[in-house]
Amino acid sequence: MLRKEDYAVIKALKKRGVYHSDIAAELGIHPKTVSRALKRDGPPTGKRRRRGSKLDPYKAQVDQLLADGVWNAVVILREIQAAGYDGGSTILREYIGPKRALRAGRATVRFETEPGRQMQSDWGEIDTEVGGERVKVSFVVNQLGYSRRFHFWCTDSQDAEHTYQGLINSFEYFGGVPREVLVDNQKAAVIEHRAGRPARFNEHFLDLAGHYGFTPRACQPYRARTKGKDERMVGYIKHHFFVRYRSFDSWAHLNQLAESWLRDEADQRVQQTVKEVVAERFLREQPALGPLPARPYDVAYRETRQVGWDGYIDVRGNRYSVPGHLAGRTVAVRIGLDDSLRVYDGETLVASHRLRSIRDGWASITEHHSQLWRDVLSRDALQVDQRPLAVYEEVASWS
Repeated sequence: MLRKEDYAVIKALKKRGVYHSDIAAELGIHPKTVSRALKRDGPPTGKRRRRGSKLDPYKAQVDQLLADGVWNAVVILREIQAAGYDGGSTILREYIGPKRALRAGRATVRFETEPGRQMQSDWGEIDTEVGGERVKVSFVVNQLGYSRRFHFWCTDSQDAEHTYQGLINSFEYFGGVPREVLVDNQKAAVIEHRAGRPARFNEHFLDLAGHYGFTPRACQPYRARTKGKDERMVGYIKHHFFVRYRSFDSWAHLNQLAESWLRDEADQRVQQTVKEVVAERFLREQPALGPLPARPYDVAYRETRQVGWDGYIDVRGNRYSVPGHLAGRTVAVRIGLDDSLRVYDGETLVASHRLRSIRDGWASITEHHSQLWRDVLSRDALQVDQRPLAVYEEVASWS
């Protein structure tokens, strides 16, 4: 960089009429540097003109997302890319970084709920050993907001049916139902979350809510802290229960140990926020819970099947008998999470089975097809060609 003393030399030599090229040779710089210095009437200031960035046209959109509570850089990057941004994530993170100190609600008062008001629900997963095999275990965690008492149930799927069964298991464990259930934005519960409008819930989740008498609530997108109590329990279970127990004989064994651990350890802990034993605090919350319904909600998978001419339906690679008079008709099928199979003609239960593997063969109930066989036999009998005895006598006399 050209120094002040270099400019003084340039200015003095220029006054004496020395050519720019000779001045440059004298100072060991480029002739254009001499020309720029004279035109500028001084040495460089050291301040370069700031160049615009690719992010500039999208900063207003970024600021709006931040104002709406969206601080996840990956989410923001996806949004501005959809608007045409073709830059990288580094410049975006550098822009967001200084603003995080201004993040609204960074230091907040913890939201506490009165007894019986709210239960928060969330899923976690972990790899462990069940029945001698390494598998991925999914577990649904449901925690009461006031007492911090929680329940979890382990299974092999996070679909809607297992989500609902997990909620039911927790209601039964608590011996009652809270007034509202706060869920994440998974499709098992929330179909669509619309800005400024109520969430649109899964139809079956609304049925479940109506059956048990709770109000469904959905977390705001990108606001994990809304359901922070429950999400912390996911980590608590991973670092306590699944550290103490590392293998299980079966899924039933896993859930039996889980409920024992809940009663013996999790319920007896002193919760650090409220500074009280969870089980003792729950005694004040339990009377505020709503009653359980007379019968549990049916979470079975609901499908339809066409009955074959032989009075069987196909379900998951095997065949199961239904009453023969239903041949050729469409029936409703309900497959329970306990591998039960129920077949309905309208609202009438017409057949019950247990799911079987292919090697176990078809599942048949004799009474289902007794009338069908009687009809077949009587039809065949009517079609027998009857001949008079005289025909046989003629044949005998001829021989």
